[in-house]
Amino acid sequence: MDQRGDIRITERQRAVLGIIVEQYVSTARPVASEQIVNNYGLNVSSATVRNDMADLERAGLIVQPHTSAGRIPTDKGYRY
Repeated sequence: MDQRGDIRITERQRAVLGIIVEQYVSTARPVASEQIVNNYGLNVSSATVRNDMADLERAGLIVQPHTSAGRIPTDKGYRY
């Protein structure tokens, strides 16, 4: 976040967030990093996507409903 409290995310994190929102809206199921890598061709590993997801979680844009689940968007994530 910057000094005004605005959230700063990278272009790839923005793409990951968009994919999570799109997939969750269409399936109502948590979205896994491997699913993103296999279906969206970001040309990065699933570990890289998980790191981006961790940053998005810290920013309050997504949440992991339970340990073995993928991620879902928060209200803040939808608005972003």
